[in-house]
Amino acid sequence: MQNFKALVLTKEEEQVHSHIKTLTLDDLPQGDVLIKVHYSGINYKDSLASIPNGNIVKAYPFVPGIDLAGTVVTSDNPRFKSGDEVIATSYEIGVSHYGGYSEYARIPADWIVPLPDGLTLKEAMIIGTAGFTAALSVKKLIDSGLKPQDGPVLVTGATGGVGSFAVSILSTLGYEVAASSGKSSSATYLTNLGATTLLTREDVYNGKVKALAKGKWAAAVDSVGGETLASVLSQLQYGGSVAASGLTAGTAVPTTVFPFILRGVNLLGIDSVYCPMSLRNETWRLLATTFKPYQLEDFIQKEISLNDVPNHLPTLLEGKAQGRILIKL
Repeated sequence: MQNFKALVLTKEEEQVHSHIKTLTLDDLPQGDVLIKVHYSGINYKDSLASIPNGNIVKAYPFVPGIDLAGTVVTSDNPRFKSGDEVIATSYEIGVSHYGGYSEYARIPADWIVPLPDGLTLKEAMIIGTAGFTAALSVKKLIDSGLKPQDGPVLVTGATGGVGSFAVSILSTLGYEVAASSGKSSSATYLTNLGATTLLTREDVYNGKVKALAKGKWAAAVDSVGGETLASVLSQLQYGGSVAASGLTAGTAVPTTVFPFILRGVNLLGIDSVYCPMSLRNETWRLLATTFKPYQLEDFIQKEISLNDVPNHLPTLLEGKAQGRILIKL
């Protein structure tokens, strides 16, 4: 069997260790489609997978990486054939099923999206799970009735993966974007992505959540959660919606019913893991066309090799991310 390289996590005495190891195809889990991986990326879940209390990996040893793009080598499913270019994200990939930090991956066909026209494999992984989640968020806001003339749209955590892509997609579609970030050095980055207003974290949440505050934004994309999300809800305009997908500031949202019953505010949950395949395909088609950022290369914070991954896994947990860390296999 062909030998190949993969990053393997092991756990010993409550410590997680990462090593580049040589595997064979026999080491891969069951799946309909064998993929030669070209690109993957580092996501918040991947960073969590690298620590003992991350609560992501179900069993060790394990190959992490929740997204990948590559070329089909063999397929037992008639929907895919050798040479097809594909994207695989979400479901159990990088959680309980070996993921993208490997030169080869074997994935169930039902978890795979054909690469849409308009995207290369590299572009698909620059977008990755973060960009896909951002696109789901923007699509849901638009499906709920949001239009550019309604007013500014807030994006929290704007320098992170989801936030960066949300800023760019909204700007591309003609929306006025207010970008909130805790990084004072990110002004040029966010302006280049299309942000029209730059806000600090304190501009959104100053340490106290009001039941209702002045309505500032027509809608919001929130990847932060916690008190920040509660504060955003209290500052949406009448009928506004927030698409929520993250929890970097915590899982508890200390809000009241007032934004919902006095302003008709909507809290829209965004799940990129188990969303239906029809929605998944449609969203990737949007990312290849009307949602596609103009300068995708600008989202790359760094392009690294598989050997470099262990040194970069903690980056997202340390709050140092700005855009996407791309892994070239």
